[in-house]
Amino acid sequence: MVYLIYIGAALAEIAGCYAFWIWLRLDRSPLWLIPGVLSLCLFAYLLTLVEAEHAGRTYAAYGGIYILSALAWLWWAEGVRPDRWDITGVAICLIGASIILWGPRPA
Repeated sequence: MVYLIYIGAALAEIAGCYAFWIWLRLDRSPLWLIPGVLSLCLFAYLLTLVEAEHAGRTYAAYGGIYILSALAWLWWAEGVRPDRWDITGVAICLIGASIILWGPRPA
């Protein structure tokens, strides 16, 4: 369930940031800011649903999922297929994110 929340949060963050990118970098209508802001609010809300003792660990572990989602966005939205270095890097990040989130800690 945690990974689904993280994936949803990552997609909401990327979509929100992409809306700002479209407005600023591609010189499109400021109306792009409306879905962008709503998407970024959804992103922030979704991260609050992760059961973790400390927010910092939640955000740190989310980083690995964000990297995976950003590479998926690169492929899906921008048409650039991730290479072996992208895949290797995201695998390392996901392992690190898992250790941060679920590593044993003293009570």
